[in-house]
Amino acid sequence: MPKPAAPSESAGAATLAFDRPEHETLALRLGGRWRLTAPRPGVDQVISEIRRVPTRRITFDAKDLAGWDTALLTFLARLEDEARGQSVQIDRGGLPTGIGRLMTLAETVPEKKGSRSAVERASWLARIGTATLRGADGGVAFLRFIGEVTLSLARLVTLRARFRRSDLLRVIQECGAQALPIVTLISFLVGLIMAFVGSVQLEQFGATVYVANLVVISMAREMAAMMTAIIMAGRTGAAFAAQLGTMKVTEEIDALTTMGLDPMDFLVLPRMLALSAMMPLLAIYSNAVGIVGGGVVGLGMLHLAPALYWHQTVHAVTLRLFATGLVKAVVFGVIVAVCGCLRGMQSGNSASSVGEAATSAVVTSIVLIVVADGLFAVIFNVLGI
Repeated sequence: MPKPAAPSESAGAATLAFDRPEHETLALRLGGRWRLTAPRPGVDQVISEIRRVPTRRITFDAKDLAGWDTALLTFLARLEDEARGQSVQIDRGGLPTGIGRLMTLAETVPEKKGSRSAVERASWLARIGTATLRGADGGVAFLRFIGEVTLSLARLVTLRARFRRSDLLRVIQECGAQALPIVTLISFLVGLIMAFVGSVQLEQFGATVYVANLVVISMAREMAAMMTAIIMAGRTGAAFAAQLGTMKVTEEIDALTTMGLDPMDFLVLPRMLALSAMMPLLAIYSNAVGIVGGGVVGLGMLHLAPALYWHQTVHAVTLRLFATGLVKAVVFGVIVAVCGCLRGMQSGNSASSVGEAATSAVVTSIVLIVVADGLFAVIFNVLGI
């Protein structure tokens, strides 16, 4: 009598039964509908039966098979792999003709080498080496891009750079006037927060009048240039990367090269000039707005006289202090422009690559801005500025 291996739960469900017609021979009786969307027996049941009773040969009886799809093919393919490991012979004579042909076809076409994903994870040393090589390649690409930008600036000085003046004016408007609202908001809040935090500490010593000095010195020396640069990295640097990345996807950059136009001159140079020129102006504007924000706290919360707050502000600002902030703003502007254009030119040829380029441009810009600000702090300290 056949031994059931998986009881049927409903009419037409896939069934599998075992029979022993001969010594060391296992007959598999397939019945019902073998579908991917329905429950079905597994290969493990057959393997358990093979291990329970010595078996050298497996045959099939598919007279009760009502329907099948790739679920049955998957079952049979895995069964043959397992049986081969157990030195068990498979006889396909009892299978339907279509199944036998598909199984033969699957064996005829060899599996492509390397098509399966690697499951082994590389060692930590290999991962460190790979990351180091990737970082070195990125550094070389960055230096190469800086060299190309330098050559483009040299062509600009010698009046050989070719780009449209209208593009330069458009980018200046995007980097300058259109950035004023967000710069105003952030600078005002930064000045207000710094004045509020400083007043809490200065009140303990009865020196609240020096809130004006605190705000103007911090804004002019550090916060105005840095906050403006971070705003422009997220706003304009990402836009540069997305614009150039999209142009690369649509092969516009290749078209410019075909027409004899250098993409560095035509695309990168106007953006770098525009952002480098607008950053000092935005930093000056940020200084003024931050001082106003600090004045709101000084006049509204600390009840300082307007003339006193103005007097402290004017006497705290020096030309050297103001110049350090402008120098930082120019350098930060170059960093944002270079990172945005670099990631855009390195973008892949897909929509996801453009998004990754924009994200990478923002992250790289902010990291380099912070690093550059730290270097400025060391240099200014050595020079006594």
